Amino acid sequence: MEHQVRSPRITHLSWGRLEIEGGDVFKDAKLFPGGAVEWDWNETDTHHVPGIQPADVQVLLEQGATVVVLSKGVYERLGVCAQTLAMLKDQGVAAHVLQTERAVQLYNDLREIEPVGGLFHSMC
Repeated sequence: MEHQVRSPRITHLSWGRLEIEGGDVFKDAKLFPGGAVEWDWNETDTHHVPGIQPADVQVLLEQGATVVVLSKGVYERLGVCAQTLAMLKDQGVAAHVLQTERAVQLYNDLREIEPVGGLFHSMC
């Protein structure tokens, strides 16, 4: 039986703070099968509008995510570029775009059954 590498569980969310199993703490995070990194918006020139860029999700796919959860922030002020959703659809990757608390719940559920990646914004 093949062992599937799971994405890390999110253990706590509060304003400006996302904690994952193993003790890592982020403000914004990219989570994927086998790991997590800080989500630095400056790397891809991401802003609240137009929002999450295709380049922001690329690392999730490179790490084996077959489904992606994108959080829009606690007050849903972070957008998602239409190009990002189109890219995911073209690659056959299911995308869920949700308010951050709801995104965390879905991500934690999905990580139990499939290779999931997620982008999490812990503020606005």
